[in-house]
Amino acid sequence: MTRIPRLVLLALTLFTLLPQARADEGMWLPLLLKQLNEADMQKKGLKLTAEQIYSINQGSLKDAVVQFGGGCTGEIISDQGLLLTNHHCGYSQIQSHSSVENDYLTKGYWAMTREQELPNPGLTATFIVRMEDVTQQVLTGVPATNILEAEREQLVQANSQRVARAAVQGTNYQAFVRPMFSGNEYYLFVTEVFQDIRLVGAPPSSIGKFGGDTDNWAWPRHTGDFSIFRIYAGPDNKPAPYSPENQPFKPRHHLPISLSGVQPGDFTLVFGFPGRTNEYLTSWGVDEVYSLSNPAKIKVRDAKLRILDTDMKASDKVRIQYAAKYASIANYWKKWIGETRGLKKLDAVTRKQEQEAQFQKWAESGDEARKAAYAPLLPQFQKSYAAVRDYTLARDYVTEAALGIELMLYANSLLPALDLTDKKASAEEMATAIEKLKKGAPGFFRNYNAATDQKVAAALLPLYANGTPAALLPAYVKNLQKQYATTGGWNAYAEQLYGKSRLTSLESALKVLDEVAKGNAQGLRQDPAIQLAQSIVNTYRQQVLPTYNAATDNIALLQRTYVAGLRQQQTDRKFYPDANSTLRVAYGQVAGYEPADGTKYDFYTTLDGIMEKADPTNPEFEVPARLAELYKNKDYGPYAYKGSVPVAFIATNHTTGGNSGSPVINGSGELIGINFDRNWEGTMSDIMFDPDRVRNITLDVRYMLFVVDKYAGAGHLVKEMTLVGGPKEADPAGKKLEKIKVKRKPAKQKA
Repeated sequence: MTRIPRLVLLALTLFTLLPQARADEGMWLPLLLKQLNEADMQKKGLKLTAEQIYSINQGSLKDAVVQFGGGCTGEIISDQGLLLTNHHCGYSQIQSHSSVENDYLTKGYWAMTREQELPNPGLTATFIVRMEDVTQQVLTGVPATNILEAEREQLVQANSQRVARAAVQGTNYQAFVRPMFSGNEYYLFVTEVFQDIRLVGAPPSSIGKFGGDTDNWAWPRHTGDFSIFRIYAGPDNKPAPYSPENQPFKPRHHLPISLSGVQPGDFTLVFGFPGRTNEYLTSWGVDEVYSLSNPAKIKVRDAKLRILDTDMKASDKVRIQYAAKYASIANYWKKWIGETRGLKKLDAVTRKQEQEAQFQKWAESGDEARKAAYAPLLPQFQKSYAAVRDYTLARDYVTEAALGIELMLYANSLLPALDLTDKKASAEEMATAIEKLKKGAPGFFRNYNAATDQKVAAALLPLYANGTPAALLPAYVKNLQKQYATTGGWNAYAEQLYGKSRLTSLESALKVLDEVAKGNAQGLRQDPAIQLAQSIVNTYRQQVLPTYNAATDNIALLQRTYVAGLRQQQTDRKFYPDANSTLRVAYGQVAGYEPADGTKYDFYTTLDGIMEKADPTNPEFEVPARLAELYKNKDYGPYAYKGSVPVAFIATNHTTGGNSGSPVINGSGELIGINFDRNWEGTMSDIMFDPDRVRNITLDVRYMLFVVDKYAGAGHLVKEMTLVGGPKEADPAGKKLEKIKVKRKPAKQKA
């Protein structure tokens, strides 16, 4: 019997293994919902039209959704600009207002008057005014073939900037263009950016971070992950810099809040700004993530987190300084662990190879044009990924280990001053550069502890030196390896480095910058931190980046062609573009799941679970006395369900980083929750979606309202909101909430 090669055999099962956009998979452009998704969404329970979700001529759901800062989402929940997002999204702002004396991270903060709402310099809230397919304009004059990827990108960027400028000329709006489908299409986004965003309320960390890193990326979950801000505007209701004279913003639409709760099978819609996904990676790209990049980054962050955790527990000052940094580092550390496990469980590399076998068969069975365009792609992918492997590893160790040391990061920020000195820049240019560096120094040192960073350096430098491919390791670092091999190792070097560097405190760093401003750069040039950073950064720029960029440019070109081929191959499939921090809609249904044999998870959690997890000896599971008192007295107000308060629920929506804080909306367009996480088993959904395991984790709005109203006594905020529906059952006191009709205010406006 003739043995058929495995990949050929797999290819013969035409289309049975093709990756379909299955139920609840996808991050869809709101502009295209009418033609791609409206019917399916309504079949699942949506009672709105696509026009009510996204419109440029009248108020719609999109007008209640903002990009919060640069990496989260928020939603407008009152006609006075009240903004709801996650606690972890507002964490750095809460930290910036905190001190040992006024520890808002630990105790929480609630503004009882408008005068107590705290400004946050640099924080923005960005609305999408409209979006438009501008592919033709962007690709005008861009050759389709025979052009280097870097040159193509320059042309694309020039055209994109021209399109964006023309779109907002004569308005107060801003605009940008983003590629979709690996650069096969381009979309314009016109935005309105508000700059006066004030902190209104935040629960204590014992609510907002309940469960800490133990429960992060996990289900069941009991975290009250929310914070409240307010958008302020000028007298014309337009964006304006902070001023005491500004007034609360009046939105085109704000989300009514439903108290009716959720049940399995209920329709859910997530509206937000997902950050980055790579759903169309090839098997070689998945393998690079799974076997190379993730393990290296996990190892580095694991070492750093252990040190920070120890020092933060030993000092309240260090705890406050590093709270936001620690949370940021830990978040993706645990995500990468879950993602790697998920990819292994799905056997993702093999599944991609099976899909590629079908693609190759399709490419080779077509006409000469199809063969020429697509048949060579997969071998070229394999060659390109093999060529870049060492450079990817070197890059990861520079960004995670070397520049994961704050002294190195700060020294790197000062290197341009030396470059200006070497170029003999004018006195005016030098003064401007030094003044900018001096202005930024207090912000860095406010949240910096040299003793802690020294321990981090002693742990991360050997990881950098041993993990980086030898050919790409700086000679300076190789010499350090030899020099300190028998004299105390990296601990001894770190002690010497931090003992001699003048860049470990604000006072001495400012003195060094003053010397440079006066024409004497020797002190900065001879600083051991500068010398180490210079050796690492120069090697990175000269030996790593050129090859890395060339290879990734080639992979980008191949990826664009591959995605175009997939769309030609699978004509019956609805494709969605990878996430890229632009406004998207994901939709699904409330559902539990079974992550492993013999394990089954329900769709929601309650306050009962918080009390069951309570552990006064563990800071991650402390329960505030006031919350325990409310639980003991069953004092739940109108927010109860089956004798407790719902805390969180899960659904099948496709989400990722950037969706943090996104509104989770029911079929009637009402807010039912705030998206804040994914389950650990589903974190591989950035690369491969599995409908059986992927769940987004949502804070039930009833718990948010309960904390604001009953716990914090900030009922004035609840009165601002538009509450609709009512509890499934009366609360223990027998009171029922009056149903309030949703007020919609269509606004005639074209952009």
